[in-house]
Amino acid sequence: MTASDGRIDARDWALLAALSVLWGGSFFFNGVVLLELPPFTLVFLRVALAAAILLPVLFAHRLPFPKAWSEWRPFFLVALFNNVLPFSLIVTGQTHIPSGLAAILNATTPLFTVLVMAAAGEEKLIVRRVAGVIVGLAGVVILRGGGLGFESGQGLGVLLCLAAALSYGVSALIARRALSDSPPLATATFQLMASSLMMAIVAAIFERPWHLPVPGAVTWLAVLGLAALSTALAYIVFFQVLRRSGPTNVMLVTLLVPVTAILLGAFVLGERISLREIAGALVIGSALLLIDGRVLKHFGR
Repeated sequence: MTASDGRIDARDWALLAALSVLWGGSFFFNGVVLLELPPFTLVFLRVALAAAILLPVLFAHRLPFPKAWSEWRPFFLVALFNNVLPFSLIVTGQTHIPSGLAAILNATTPLFTVLVMAAAGEEKLIVRRVAGVIVGLAGVVILRGGGLGFESGQGLGVLLCLAAALSYGVSALIARRALSDSPPLATATFQLMASSLMMAIVAAIFERPWHLPVPGAVTWLAVLGLAALSTALAYIVFFQVLRRSGPTNVMLVTLLVPVTAILLGAFVLGERISLREIAGALVIGSALLLIDGRVLKHFGR
């Protein structure tokens, strides 16, 4: 459980490490699937297959389904801000920028979570966290080399991924307030069911997936990995850590995600890692450590 000074115990650090690998792999899987499928169809397949994987597990544990709309509403809200918006924004952004850069931008999620929690009155906006937000934003500027590059389309990809990070922060607030008593397996399954319904409508309107060419075996394997590992399993872990350690702490996982995503992107997809991206990632990492406060407390002692 979370200590009074914000530290996370060994079990939750192990879960965060595992979650970083699962979510880091999602940027790699996205990069593979986007070669043959459009963004909204990818997101629909990701959440629908993940929900189908978790449903038998839910039945095996005999967890009850929500009955009234008032019980379903928080799951739809979390699904909107935790799946539908960020997944769609990230995969669309990845059509403009490499998967490694998208993962680095995703590492700003704790910065936005700090601001969302403070604005909602859930956590105090102390000086250390304000400094962390400023340093983190400086890291984003370094990633872009001082410019957004709208002429090449990369600026749009950057903004979409930053919007996804903000959406994750909002979802953590909603989950903390409305779903704190829901078992992690139930929360993961019901939000993915809600996401599947919403994404089915979005994909049908904008992409008409039934008219698309049938993708190859490699693409389907990547979709399966995205659904089973980076979504179904990842969200069970995520909601477990969220209940135990709180929104800001669980979002520190995004500090570890770029490492996995960049390595996969470089060694499997052949994406180049620039010195600017490394420097930006280090600055963002420093910001997250500053927000967390463990390093400062260690040196203080």
